[in-house]
Amino acid sequence: DDASIQTLGRWPWPRDYHAELINKLTKAGAKVIGFTVLVSEAQMDAGSIYIKDMMDFYDKSSLSAAAPFQTPAPAGSTAPVAAKTASISVPGNLRADLEDLRQRLQAADDVTDTDSKLAAAMQQSGAVVVPMMFVQGDPLGNQGSPTPDYIQRNAIGKVTQDPEDVQPLATKEMTPPYDVFGKAAGGIGYLNEFPDPDGVLRAEPLALRYYDSYYPSMSLAIAMKDLNLTSKDVQVLPGKGVQIGKLFIGTSADFFMNNFYYSGVNGQPAFPVYSYADVKQGKIPPDSFKGKIVLIGATAAGITSGFPTPTSAYVQPALIEANVVSSILQQNFFTHPGWARWVTLLALLGIIAYLAVGLPRLKPGIAAMVSTGIIVLLLLVEFGLMKSKFMWLPLMVPVQMLIIGHLVVTIIRSGMLNKMLVRSEADSAESNKMLGLAFQGQGQLDMAFEKFRKCPMDDSIADLLYNLALDYERKRQFNKAGSVYSYVNDFNPKFRDIAERLNRSKQMEGTVILGGGGGGTAGTLMLGDTVQKPMLGRYQVEKELGKGAMGVVYLGRDPKINRVVAIKTMALSQEFDADELTEVKARFFREAETAGRLNHPNIVTIYDAGEEHDLAYIAMEFLKGKDLTSRTKGNALLTPKAVLEIIAKAADALDYAHTQNVVHRDIKPANIMYDEEKAEIKVTDFGIARITDSSKTKTGMVLGTPSYMSPEQLSGKKVDGRSDLFSLGVTMYQLLAGQLPFQADSMATLMFKIANETHAPVTLFRGELPASIDTVIEKAMQKDPEQRYQRGAEFAKDVRACAAQVSS
Repeated sequence: DDASIQTLGRWPWPRDYHAELINKLTKAGAKVIGFTVLVSEAQMDAGSIYIKDMMDFYDKSSLSAAAPFQTPAPAGSTAPVAAKTASISVPGNLRADLEDLRQRLQAADDVTDTDSKLAAAMQQSGAVVVPMMFVQGDPLGNQGSPTPDYIQRNAIGKVTQDPEDVQPLATKEMTPPYDVFGKAAGGIGYLNEFPDPDGVLRAEPLALRYYDSYYPSMSLAIAMKDLNLTSKDVQVLPGKGVQIGKLFIGTSADFFMNNFYYSGVNGQPAFPVYSYADVKQGKIPPDSFKGKIVLIGATAAGITSGFPTPTSAYVQPALIEANVVSSILQQNFFTHPGWARWVTLLALLGIIAYLAVGLPRLKPGIAAMVSTGIIVLLLLVEFGLMKSKFMWLPLMVPVQMLIIGHLVVTIIRSGMLNKMLVRSEADSAESNKMLGLAFQGQGQLDMAFEKFRKCPMDDSIADLLYNLALDYERKRQFNKAGSVYSYVNDFNPKFRDIAERLNRSKQMEGTVILGGGGGGTAGTLMLGDTVQKPMLGRYQVEKELGKGAMGVVYLGRDPKINRVVAIKTMALSQEFDADELTEVKARFFREAETAGRLNHPNIVTIYDAGEEHDLAYIAMEFLKGKDLTSRTKGNALLTPKAVLEIIAKAADALDYAHTQNVVHRDIKPANIMYDEEKAEIKVTDFGIARITDSSKTKTGMVLGTPSYMSPEQLSGKKVDGRSDLFSLGVTMYQLLAGQLPFQADSMATLMFKIANETHAPVTLFRGELPASIDTVIEKAMQKDPEQRYQRGAEFAKDVRACAAQVSS
C-alpha cells in the first residue's frame, strides 16, 4: 500500500522483501499464501549483473587456480558442498587475499540474487500460489512451443467432453510465471479479470481452455490448496459447472461463477487488511495468520487498477480474489437455474398484458399504485432469492419495461404526445420541403419527389410537384412525370390543367429515347398498344431491362425468327467528345468481334452488332437468372457444392476463351449469370477483353475491377489468361467466405495488399470446408503467374476434385 512504499521505497521492491514476508507468514502458520504479484521474468539490477560478470571472470582466470569458488550443489541434493582443491602454490598472504576476494564476491552475489531467495521462500512454504495471465481468443493454428512442465502439472485433470452447443472461453497466448518461481510454487492459476460490458465485475470463469488443456483461476487454485486438493482432483463439466473434490459449483456454460461480494459488520471490513510494511516489521501478531488464507497484493495508487463490483465502485484485485475464494469455500455463489429464463419470459408477458389491457382502464392514481406494487414485488422476489437462496432470477428487464410502459401510457393520456407529434411533423415537413427544392435544383428529381411526398399536401406543395413534373418532361421521362401528375390529381383533380397533363403523360409513358442527332435533338419512338414499337436494326424493342456496363440494356425480339434477345446499347455521341468518338466506336465493336468469336455453353452468345439512331448496339442471348453479386453476402451464400460447380464451369469457359486468344480481364460475380433453377451459368461482358493477337488495343491498358485484378494487371503489365484465373480465384473465395480476400480503405492500400500480402484461408470462415479448397484458391491466387494454374482446364479439374469431397 501507499504507507509501505513510503517506508520501504519505490516499487518494484527487491524480491528478497517478498521472500522475507513469505518466510514470516510461513513461520506464523499461514495455510495458503496467494501471491497475486505477477513475476514473469528475472529481477536483476545492474549491480547484480556486474557481480556475476566478475565471478565469471574470476572463475575463468588463473586466480581461481589459487582460491577456487565452491562447487554448486546438484539440484535437489542435500549433500554438503565440497570446495575445489587449489592447483597452484602461491604465498600465504596472497592466498588469504584471494580467498577474501572470493568470499566477498560470493557474499555480494548472495545478497543481490533476490530471485533465488524468493524461490527458496516459496519452496520452503510449499503453499504459495502464484499467478499467470492469458490472452483470450481462439487460436488460429496449433500450439507452437510445448507448455512448460511446471505449468502443465497445474492443468485440470478431468474434463468432460464439450457438448456441441457449449463453447468455453478459449485463449491463444500465455504469460507464465518465471520458471524459477513456477517450479517452487505450490500452485498456479490465472489472474485475468472479465468485467461485464458495463465495466462491472460480477462473475469469474473458474477455468479457461488453452489449446487442449484447461487451467484453473487463481481463486480456484487457492481454494484447492486450502482443501488439500490438487488439479487432478478437479473436474470441469461444460454446460454445468466445476467439481472440486466433493464440492460442486454451478456455473454458466463457459464456467463463469456469479460471485458473492461480502459486506462488513459493525463498520469493520469483511476481510482484515494489513499494511505490507507492518507485517514485514513484525507489528502484526503472528497469530493473525495462523491457519488462514493470506493474499498478498497491491493497493497503492499507480501500481494496480481496481474494478467496480455490484457492492462498490472500486475494489482492488486482491480484495476481489478474497471475495471469490470465500464464495467458493463458503458456497455463497449465485446460481442461475435453467427455468429462470421461463420465469423472466412469463413476467415479461404479464407486464405486456398489464400495459395493453389493464393499465389503460385504471384511473391515473390507481394505475400508479398498481404499477408501483408490481415493481416492488418483482424487486423483492429477485433480491429476496439472491439474499436467502443465492439464486438469481433476472427480473430487472420486466421492471424496466413496466416503468417505461407506464410513462408512455401516461404521456399518451395527457395529450402531450399528440402535441409533440404535431410539432415534430411541422418541423419535418419544412425540412423535407427544403431538401426537395435542393435536390430539384441539383437535378436529382427522384430524390426531390421522395422528399416532397413526405410533406402534408396543400396547394403550395402541389405547385412544387407540378413544377417537378415539368422537369421530368423536359428530361423526357414521361412515365415519372405521369407518377407526379397522378399524385397531385389524387389531392385535387381540378388543380390547374392537371387532368390534361395526366392524360398526355399516360400517352407518352411508353416513349423510349434512342439517341439524338448531331444537332442535339433527341429522337423518340413510342412503345404501347396504339403506336409502332421502335426498331434497332432488325430488332423490335420491347422494354428497358436495366443499365449495363456500357449503357442501357433493352429486351428485344427478332420478328423474322421470333427470337428474344437482349440489346446492349450506348449513345456514344452523347457520352463522349467528338475527338474520342472514333476510338470509342472501334472499342465497342471490338467487344462484339471478341465475344462473337466465342461459342461455348457457358459463355453468352452474341448474335449481331450495328449502329442506328446514333446508338451502337449488340444483340445477344437473353439470359434468365441473376448475376452472382447478390450471393456474395453472408446471409445469401450458395452452398459450397453449388459454388464449386459454378467455378468449375466458369473455368471451362475461360479455358475455351483463352484458346481463342481472348482474355476477359474483368472476371467478377457481376459478370457471371446464374440460373438457379437449371444450375447453369454464363460468363458475360467480354467488353473489356483484349484479343492478345490484335494490334488495335493499347499494350498494358489497365481495365476492370481492382478488387478482383491480378498483381500484373494492377501494375500495368501485359496480361494473359492466367490473370483471369487469378480473378476467378478471388470470385471463388468471395462466394465461399462472404467477403473479399483483400480489403482496404484506399485504392493504394488495396493494390499493395493484392501485390504483396497473403489472404486468410477460406476455411477460417467456413470451417466445414475441406483443406483442399484452400490449396486450390492459394494456387489460383499466386502472385507470380508462373506459379498459378496455367490453364482453366487444370483449375476446373482441381475444383471438381474438391467438389467430390463436399456434401450437398
